[in-house]
Amino acid sequence: MMRARAFSCILALSAILGGCGKDGSRNATLDAGASASQAPAQPEHSASDTAAASGAQARSAPAAVTKAQLPGEAAETLRLIRAGGPFPFGEDGVLFRNTAALLPLHPRGYYHAYTVRTPGSADRGQRRIVCGGPRRQIGDCYYTDDYYASFKRIAE
Repeated sequence: MMRARAFSCILALSAILGGCGKDGSRNATLDAGASASQAPAQPEHSASDTAAASGAQARSAPAAVTKAQLPGEAAETLRLIRAGGPFPFGEDGVLFRNTAALLPLHPRGYYHAYTVRTPGSADRGQRRIVCGGPRRQIGDCYYTDDYYASFKRIAE
């Protein structure tokens, strides 16, 4: 009886540890800041993606995009940020922590996130603008259309 119980415990432990493979832990880490409904699907990564996953990408500056290249809804969001609101969603203006360090590093409280409406979407969608510095300032803003997985700096 004791041996059967010990054997069952060993089997259960090995099943648990066997389920903690590379892909499971990677997905849990990448999706930590996103809700299940908003987390983008994670494609399989090749060896060339290892540098980006290890944080090497965090050191380089995000690509730039002009305001004219942004969707029209982004221009409206920038206008609302400059005006100080009112914003269409209660979550607009909340603290953005930059935990993945995809944006330039600044003290906590520097960045705030705002929704960019997505036509036809039943929820807030995946598009956001993240601005740094004092509120109502749009000089240090970034656009993401993939729920914070990548950013483009909004050029003046």
